Amino acid sequence: MKFGGTSMGSAERIKTAAQLSAEQAGRRPTVVVVSAMSKITDLLLETMRRAEAGDRAGVEDDLKRLAERHRVTCEELMPEPQRLATQQKLDSILGEFERITRGILMLGERPPRSVDEAVAVGERLSCQLIADYLQSQGTSTVAVNARDVVVTDAVFGNASPLLDQTQERARAVLFPHLEAGRLPFVTGFNGATLDGRPTTLGRGGSDFSASILAGVLDAEELWIWTDVDGILSADPRLVPDAKVLREITYREAAELAYNGAKVLHPRTLAPLMEKGIPVWSKNSFDIAKPGTRIVPDTPESGHRPRAVTSMINVALVSLEPASAVLNGTRVMARTVEAISAVGAELLALSSSSYRQNFCFLIRQVELPAVLERLEDAFSLELAHGYLHPIDIDLDVGLLAVVGEGMKGTPGLAGRIFTAISRESVNIMAIAQGSSELTIAIVVRKDGLEKAVRAIHAECGLGR
Repeated sequence: MKFGGTSMGSAERIKTAAQLSAEQAGRRPTVVVVSAMSKITDLLLETMRRAEAGDRAGVEDDLKRLAERHRVTCEELMPEPQRLATQQKLDSILGEFERITRGILMLGERPPRSVDEAVAVGERLSCQLIADYLQSQGTSTVAVNARDVVVTDAVFGNASPLLDQTQERARAVLFPHLEAGRLPFVTGFNGATLDGRPTTLGRGGSDFSASILAGVLDAEELWIWTDVDGILSADPRLVPDAKVLREITYREAAELAYNGAKVLHPRTLAPLMEKGIPVWSKNSFDIAKPGTRIVPDTPESGHRPRAVTSMINVALVSLEPASAVLNGTRVMARTVEAISAVGAELLALSSSSYRQNFCFLIRQVELPAVLERLEDAFSLELAHGYLHPIDIDLDVGLLAVVGEGMKGTPGLAGRIFTAISRESVNIMAIAQGSSELTIAIVVRKDGLEKAVRAIHAECGLGR
């Protein structure tokens, strides 16, 4: 089981997570992965940014806020006899973060390795709190730092697991605890290289940690506890009648996540797919709700989409050769290579055949690095006018229609485009892979919400 930041966000939420963990551990061997308390990771990163900028007063304020939040939570959680011992453990972890932060203050820079070690402090603190609380309630527990369990490569900030080595280490560390009747709580988001250098797993890291452990331990199921009822057919803030999907496939979940839905990150599902381990997305704030089950295949797909999702804060980048000297296909290949080189995600790609111009969609946060790489890659072509100036459009949004059942369904794309046009929303670009699992559509940002609601209604996805 894995508990996210909001599910660990206060003493009350930690008590609920602990109760759910103990209930399952009483029925079958259970391993629990926890995130940092909500907003703590942001606070840790902000503290390090202040340190890099030399803002000593800001650093001191942030350190006090960090310590105070966990001190108060400890007081609310722990009975008097055990409180002092837990607070001493928390102080030791906080001391490590303070040491790293003061080192950044002196250096005036944030070494990636130090950032990875420091940012995992949030998970270590929450892991200690929940393990000690449940121990005080009579359940045998142990807090485990994932850097002793999850083995990764040395790509700091976005490491990838080495699964064979992780399996060997995870079984060596965790199985003895399970066999002794102890409930292990493991920090999410972090790991370490084979030689022990701390790393983090990047975006969606805590979910990824849980799926890695589920895979290498041959778990029966993985439960992801969040603050929503499950995976919905659309964002309920945009579509009031959006419904919880009872069951979806790994591929549908991955596509939804890739296109902006708050679902498991696509690489979170990778360690589970080969072994067919099902995943439950459940609400720790309302445990009576059944949630959504993610499985290899489901008979529920039908001949229509399962969900429609959307994403803002994206950028549409267009390139067009100005001379026949340039081969458009080669320009596209070099462009994709540049996007890959900076680690950006290509959300959509659309091209024309005659003029050989094309456009692609990426997240705005990744735009500066991509643009710098493109300008470097095409510096000669841009300087001599063989390539038109690179065009950037930030006034756009992405919507994606996702569903296994769309494949081979005649007229579906036409219905989707007609529904959008009825709302007087102009389609700027379209992309669809050969699997027909997703139709990605780029529209003006001011028409995005109308388009999402129109498609949701047209395809009958609501309650």
